[in-house]
Amino acid sequence: MTWTAPEIERTAQLLVGDERAMLQAMLDRGRNILLWKCQGLNGIQLATRSVEPSSMSLLGLLRHMTETERGWFRMRAAGERLEYIYSDDTNLDGDFDDTVPAEAEADYARYLEEIALCDKAIAPLPLDHTTAHPRTGKDIALRWIYLHLIEEYARHDGHADLLRERIDGTTGY
Repeated sequence: MTWTAPEIERTAQLLVGDERAMLQAMLDRGRNILLWKCQGLNGIQLATRSVEPSSMSLLGLLRHMTETERGWFRMRAAGERLEYIYSDDTNLDGDFDDTVPAEAEADYARYLEEIALCDKAIAPLPLDHTTAHPRTGKDIALRWIYLHLIEEYARHDGHADLLRERIDGTTGY
């Protein structure tokens, strides 16, 4: 039997709440949209690339966001000493370039696991908690990291919409 990405339940958008709850809700919405764009597709479909020469695919986006969440929330904000899962100094784009359709189920599960680990790692940190930006060395707040991830999901969810439309014509959320 071929694995397909499970159906995602659409959740109501949080319209009122404190700052942390609103940031978390917007982040969760971006996560949910990416998963929704993957639902019902098998590994081959998830690994289908957009157009040459791009290596972007829905599976690549899942892997990329696994690394993005891990890097910003666990490695930067929480200070965990970790390596990236798919990329390194000799393979900077391994998250997109090295997708394997037969490993889609494991990559999907790893994404969900990383989300849970990230949420747990930052839960005790205040929004004003700071860490050094990896390129500039300037202090950045956890609040900035939330906003950056929300921005990252917004951009990539748009890519996901186009990728999904190319695969089977499905559009919208």
